[in-house]
Amino acid sequence: MSKHVVVGAGPVGMATARELVDQGHEVVLVSRSGSGQGVEGVRRVALDVSDAAALTALTDGAAAIYNCVNPPSYDVWSTWWPPIAQALLAAAERTGAVLVTASCLYGYGPTRAPMVEGQPDLATGTKGRLRATMWAEAREAHEAGRLRAVEVRGSDFMGPGVTMSHVAVVAPAALAGKAVRVFGAADLPHSYTDVRDMARTMVAVAGRPETHGRVWHAPTNPAVSQAQAVSDVCRAAGREPVAVRVWPRGILAVGGLFVGFFREMRETVYQFQRPYVLDSSLSERELGLAPTPWDEMCRATAEAALGAPVSDPRVGVSLGG
Repeated sequence: MSKHVVVGAGPVGMATARELVDQGHEVVLVSRSGSGQGVEGVRRVALDVSDAAALTALTDGAAAIYNCVNPPSYDVWSTWWPPIAQALLAAAERTGAVLVTASCLYGYGPTRAPMVEGQPDLATGTKGRLRATMWAEAREAHEAGRLRAVEVRGSDFMGPGVTMSHVAVVAPAALAGKAVRVFGAADLPHSYTDVRDMARTMVAVAGRPETHGRVWHAPTNPAVSQAQAVSDVCRAAGREPVAVRVWPRGILAVGGLFVGFFREMRETVYQFQRPYVLDSSLSERELGLAPTPWDEMCRATAEAALGAPVSDPRVGVSLGG
């Protein structure tokens, strides 16, 4: 049994903590408040994770430190991330713990081809450049021998505890039988990653030195449209699918004048205006992992939206049906 420090108690952090406990490790789960849902075998700690000295002291003796931080909103990324990223690098360098980062696909920037490991980070937007820079700095420190770092990227999250992703945020209304609206186009293929698959991949690469110094994709099911994802979440809960419409194209331009979320969303809406596909075949093959079945992802997403087990967990959905 070894000590592992998970920073961030959102859905990915919780899933990572549970995965580590299941494997018999000592787990410290860090968040700003230190409060929240308890997990058997996990010690919760309150900490300002931008405090490099405090984070280093907590990480001392750990085999790995997992960056599962989730900023509270898009419009604070530019001020929220830099000090936290630097503190995590410092803690990893000073303690020798492997730095395992949960990241998104923003760094790649707009692309029409399926995204694969090893392709360059070409983002031009603020959030994409920020995530790309975080990985570039970690990789540079890894290649210089100052620390060990590895990054796992996933697409829009679904699964246990996920309530703020693009599908999850409309799920409560859809499950209540109401028509919903999504950004971009409702009928284009889009990849969705289960938070448990992010966790399993992060834990897997943490313990395999040959995987360090590079980006890995979490196992992810074949892409589906936003309309199908919402419909399949409804079916997984034994509910009838609802109409899935799109927001008018001008909503972000007009809304951005008054609402920070809409203003920041303009940078990433391209992800829903063209096919947005993550290819995880390399990591599945080399790490021996497979994505959580699509119907189970939809069921867990429905349960997160309802705050309770679905009425009939045996109800299945078919990918592409």
